[in-house]
Amino acid sequence: MMSLRCVGLLAGLVVLAGCSGGDGFDDLDAYMNEVRLRPPGKIEPMPVFKPYETFTYSAANLRSPFSRQVPVDQAGRQQGSRNVRPDPNRVKQYLEGFNIEQFEMVGTIANAGGSYALLRGAGGVHRLKVGDYLGRNDGRIVAISATQVDVVEIVPDGEGAWLERPRTIPLKEHSLVESQQ
Repeated sequence: MMSLRCVGLLAGLVVLAGCSGGDGFDDLDAYMNEVRLRPPGKIEPMPVFKPYETFTYSAANLRSPFSRQVPVDQAGRQQGSRNVRPDPNRVKQYLEGFNIEQFEMVGTIANAGGSYALLRGAGGVHRLKVGDYLGRNDGRIVAISATQVDVVEIVPDGEGAWLERPRTIPLKEHSLVESQQ
């Protein structure tokens, strides 16, 4: 039993003696000496990058692809009038830069100056009266009631003339704001 223990102890000493032969950095020292003896190389220039080309989205004024298309019935199609057309010299109002679909009526206000509709859209709530314009198609407010705002838009008929298209903006439920000042 003692001899088996001696053999195990002797084997362990041999393994430890093999590990302690040198400091273990011989291969690293050899590589560093090889690198130091190499001639100095050139540093490659920085790669040339192409400048970023900006993208301009030009379809913002077109019809949304997610809204329903207006069916065109050629037989019953309304013909435009040469007398109806938007005024190109009229100064555009702020709310004409937004689509009319984004506006919702949230209430009315009436005072000695007249009655006004409160429309939410374009980043806030706006007070409008009959005759004001909104929407991208020269929409003019023609009537204001407690439950809706009536707007008439001027749209092209596709054949060089213009049509007056009536639209209504209904009062949004649970947002009734009426005031008498």
